[in-house]
Amino acid sequence: QVQLVESGGGLVQAGGSLSVSCTASGRTVSTYGMGWFRQAPGKERQFVAAIDWSGGKTVYADSVRGRFTISRDNAKNTVYLQMNSLKSEDTAVYYCAAESRPYRLVMRTTAADFGSWGQGTQVTVSS
Repeated sequence: QVQLVESGGGLVQAGGSLSVSCTASGRTVSTYGMGWFRQAPGKERQFVAAIDWSGGKTVYADSVRGRFTISRDNAKNTVYLQMNSLKSEDTAVYYCAAESRPYRLVMRTTAADFGSWGQGTQVTVSS
């Protein structure tokens, strides 16, 4: 069983930048696609970004495309989310997740396709 731990959340002013990380332990995630989701108070969890197991393919939600960048370092078993030009509507708890199956060829953006989740890290953007 893999354990995912997010870090790097915090408080930032609108227009600023923040980077969050997700480090896996227990087993390697280098053969699994990884994703970031977020959940704001009173709202459902929503997809933010995903990266395939090789790091060669990425996909983003329309709301963050062009502002957020997902990347991974398989040697460190870590996935990153760089967030730029932050807006107040980006305020949420950000969750890291690993896909349920390895070596998937088609990018996944639905929470049901991710079997392992971190505990989340709070990102607050003040306006």
